[in-house]
Amino acid sequence: MQRRPICKDGPEVPVIGFGAWPIGGGMGNVDDEAAIRTVQAAINAGQTLLDTAQAYRKSEELIGRALAGCDADIYIASKVSGWNDGYEKLEILTAIDNSLAALKVDALDLYQIHSYREPPSIEEQMETMLELQQQGKIIRIGVSNYGLEHLERAWQVGQFHTLQPRYSMFARGIEDEIVPWCREHGVGILAHSPLGKGLLTGKYKPGHVFPDDDERRGIQYFQGEIFEQLSAATEKLAAIAERKGLTLPQLAIGWTLRLPEVTVCLAGSKNKEQILANNGGQGWSFTDDELSEIDEILNAAPRV
Repeated sequence: MQRRPICKDGPEVPVIGFGAWPIGGGMGNVDDEAAIRTVQAAINAGQTLLDTAQAYRKSEELIGRALAGCDADIYIASKVSGWNDGYEKLEILTAIDNSLAALKVDALDLYQIHSYREPPSIEEQMETMLELQQQGKIIRIGVSNYGLEHLERAWQVGQFHTLQPRYSMFARGIEDEIVPWCREHGVGILAHSPLGKGLLTGKYKPGHVFPDDDERRGIQYFQGEIFEQLSAATEKLAAIAERKGLTLPQLAIGWTLRLPEVTVCLAGSKNKEQILANNGGQGWSFTDDELSEIDEILNAAPRV
């Protein structure tokens, strides 16, 4: 597994991390024991950065159970999701204690504010995060799903280390302003949803009906004309992947990692087979002609 510093002057972590949203059940039910085996398979396969959140249902508890007796060097990232009172100080303090208890650790390597939400102000939220860092409950601070204005405001209060944005072939909104900002400030990017919640696996075709317990049942880009257009684009991308001896998910993961600012690509998995397949997304490169061909396909496709 290749490694990159998680941020400027930060420790090296695997370029493919384990995204825990799927094992929590957000994309269809996953049996607890199967979820635990999946986490352990991820660790054995080198995906030793585990990313979870307060809002990822049972995933923190499942990871905590999976880590029992584990002697591997694990990097644990979680998030406060603002469930009850938003990001009020008491909510953050309660959330971190609950996360530490569920994960069965004394401190988190990375603790992130899950999304932009006010009140309280971003400034107040960051002050609370800095307090947690001073108390030793978290080592590094991150933010997630922030726009440029939010990053600037948070940075004025104190240094944070990572940004976790949505980034994939069909979701490129961070490239023009946010990627350069992160590069300038030494903030590492942990790209979430690099496979577009399964869109870039090529597994789902127009007309597919997701179960009631799968969040994709209500996502617009899995419906109607936009799904048809995106599906047509994935077929063209799959042809490029095949020429390179890759699967479409591997192409999509490697494409996010083409940017040096992306320190980690967070790929969610429900089983060992998906984990091993996703690992094939690192360790190779694109030619300029391949990138131009991909850009032409993506520029003609809808953005999600």
